[in-house]
Amino acid sequence: MHASAPTTPTGTPHAAAPLNLGTAPEQRRRPASAQAPHGDHATARQLNPHHVRILMIDDEELNLEVIRELLCLEGYQNFQLSTDPVQALQQLEEEVYDLILLDIQMPVMNGLEVLRSIRSNPRLSTLPIIILTANSDDDTKLAALDLGATDFLRKPVHRGELAARIRNVLTVKAHQDYLEDHSSMLEQAVRQRTRQLEETRLEVIHCLARAAEFRDDDTGNHVRRVGRYARLIGQQLGLETEYLDTLELAAQLHDIGKIGIPDDILLKPGRLTDEQFEFMQRHSAFGKKIVTPMSSHESQLVRGHVQIGGKILGSVQSPFLQMACRIALTHHEKWDGSGYPLGLAGTDIPLEGRITAVADVFDALSCKRPYKPAFPLEKCFSILRDGRGSHFDPDCIDAFFDITDRIIETQIEFADEA
Repeated sequence: MHASAPTTPTGTPHAAAPLNLGTAPEQRRRPASAQAPHGDHATARQLNPHHVRILMIDDEELNLEVIRELLCLEGYQNFQLSTDPVQALQQLEEEVYDLILLDIQMPVMNGLEVLRSIRSNPRLSTLPIIILTANSDDDTKLAALDLGATDFLRKPVHRGELAARIRNVLTVKAHQDYLEDHSSMLEQAVRQRTRQLEETRLEVIHCLARAAEFRDDDTGNHVRRVGRYARLIGQQLGLETEYLDTLELAAQLHDIGKIGIPDDILLKPGRLTDEQFEFMQRHSAFGKKIVTPMSSHESQLVRGHVQIGGKILGSVQSPFLQMACRIALTHHEKWDGSGYPLGLAGTDIPLEGRITAVADVFDALSCKRPYKPAFPLEKCFSILRDGRGSHFDPDCIDAFFDITDRIIETQIEFADEA
């Protein structure tokens, strides 16, 4: 490896010291092409000869000195000269360069082999490489270009042409770096904005869910518990994580329809009259209406309890709102068909509705409500077991009882304030 200080055409040392092999890594300036460009200023820096770092590989030391003298006349100052291509490849692993000038005809390892090795490294895949060779064979030129050479010059090189070729490849590289950096900045901005939108979406969902629950629950923790219970049951059933993420949020909107129930019914401490209970049953349809953009005609159908089949899924396109719609409408359906508002039975009830039914009933039983005290845990479990196969999907009930320890942990984690 030959590494000496750059000299002026007169042979005196150049003012700017070159990179020496013994320079400590923390003292080596990272070249412009390795930095994130910032508009025209960074591009200009990459094209400034004073900042361009050049690795020159040629087995003839005289050739290296001649090329360096020519480039010094053009204002280039930072060179690394190498007569050993193997050591030069090692140097490329340790240092960062803006440009390589590479000879073809060299012993031990020729320029085409060096070129192939360089381009096999993803980090060096776009590094400009100009071939300088006395070989005028077109096949050699084509082989070099096929292997990824950026440009090709025959020796002896003309100073002006060499300078122009270097300027051109550095200009292309500078703009390529700028576009890559700009694309990276845009991707980062999109990720940040997406994260902000997701956070906002979650906040809106939680606010909407708790707005309904605050009608008859001073803490609003009921919806959080139901969402988590539903997730745990779904997890025990082997459902996928993406589905569980949606389920936990959508289940929190199961009683959004309570917004449409008058206080004298919703907060009544005693037993509801038949008329009041019939009105209370409408909250499932009200919930569907809230989360689904519908025509006035469809709204009338919901209020009339005649949403059937495909209508259950609503007209929304968001997977989350579609699931929230199904849960709001079907979490009071029963496995034996005796539930409301549609009288669905068995697997005709959407799975998320069947899961949420278990979660909702357990929380309603185990917590104090305007119309009842909190039941002891064993009584809650007994009522759920009694409803297996009549009120509840047997598989969902079995999954619930397989994870009662985690259910209790969630109950404690989201316990209502005293």
